[in-house]
Amino acid sequence: MRDFKKFEVWQISHRLTLKIYTVTKNFPKEEIFGLTSQIRKSFASIGYNISEGSGRNSDKEFANFINIALGSSNEAENQLILSKDLNYLDDAIFQDILDELIILKKKLVTLWNKLNEKIEN
Repeated sequence: MRDFKKFEVWQISHRLTLKIYTVTKNFPKEEIFGLTSQIRKSFASIGYNISEGSGRNSDKEFANFINIALGSSNEAENQLILSKDLNYLDDAIFQDILDELIILKKKLVTLWNKLNEKIEN
């Protein structure tokens, strides 16, 4: 059994989710059931999928959940851009989170590729 907490991709996703929860506290109250809720869910979904996939019995299943986590990271990036364009995030906070999210996405792709190489061999 894999311990999801040991995966760097989970650690980064968890850190990003905590940051998103913190910065979205300052979003307008009318967004609580809109963008605030959605961006929190999409960032959290990355870690949820990594942890769920790590508990699966095969590398193929794990790779599938990493692929879903990558999709969630794209959704999170889109919502992050929207938040900035609506002036809910300042440039420095936006860039900090975006930079870390891009690193996470690259690491997810690397992990997905490694899992698929193992599956093929």
